[in-house]
Amino acid sequence: MRSDQMPQLVEGSAPAGHLRSELAARWGVAQSVCVAGGAGDNAAAACGMGVMQEGQGFVSLGTSGVLLMARDRVQPAPETALHTFCHAVPDRWYQMSVMLSAADSLTWLGSVTGRKSAELTAALGDRLRAPGCVSFAPYLSGERAPHNDASVRGGFSGLSTSTSQEDLTHAVLAGVCFGLRDGFEAISGTGGTFETLYAVGGGAASRYWLRMLATVLDTPLHLPEGREFGAALGAARLGMTAATGAAIDSVMQPPATAEIIMPDAALVDAYREAYAQFRALYPAFKSLG
Repeated sequence: MRSDQMPQLVEGSAPAGHLRSELAARWGVAQSVCVAGGAGDNAAAACGMGVMQEGQGFVSLGTSGVLLMARDRVQPAPETALHTFCHAVPDRWYQMSVMLSAADSLTWLGSVTGRKSAELTAALGDRLRAPGCVSFAPYLSGERAPHNDASVRGGFSGLSTSTSQEDLTHAVLAGVCFGLRDGFEAISGTGGTFETLYAVGGGAASRYWLRMLATVLDTPLHLPEGREFGAALGAARLGMTAATGAAIDSVMQPPATAEIIMPDAALVDAYREAYAQFRALYPAFKSLG
């Protein structure tokens, strides 16, 4: 495609054009609908979460796992497979670490044990346990950050005849947390410091998992109040700024915090040591491929 065939580039929060009148009539919407430049899914989610300023971020325990931080400058680190992008609003950026199998790892365990994810995590109780003897490499579909390896596959280590279903569940939760810690370390390596870190996604319904993640990251996790936020809200906010010219900072506000999950201070060191052991799993499983 030649450059003269390319559409004009605009900021995500700026008008890109208006809906054609014949389409507005066909769809039964108002005339002169402003179309914003828009954003990709995670940038839109950041707009919905009000993650705009350096140090603001969110961690998503969805099918895949995302750790995203807004940045006020460009600090790429391609050797760690971090995604470094322009934000959907002017003069701001974000960095993002992605792991391919986060909550999907727990869903997989449920499929082979005949249990729902909520049943598996409920069996662990409420009090966070220390790291166990079983470890899990969450590379069921390969991995992005920090390995950028589509061919590696995951598995358990440390299994014995005494290993229980609860041991496997705990190992899967920990493996996902450690995979997110890989991304946390990569972002920290570029000078990023999480000042406010929101926890979202289906896996965030498990308080046990959140306590473990806060402890692995040694960082408090903020649970947003309500559920009406995320990519859909971010897209609407971008449309609002484009249509009305409203100030970005007045529209892209973060949600109120309903609860803060604190790290378990008594287990931070134990999980730090377990993370160091986890780091040896990737080369071990890679060598088996």
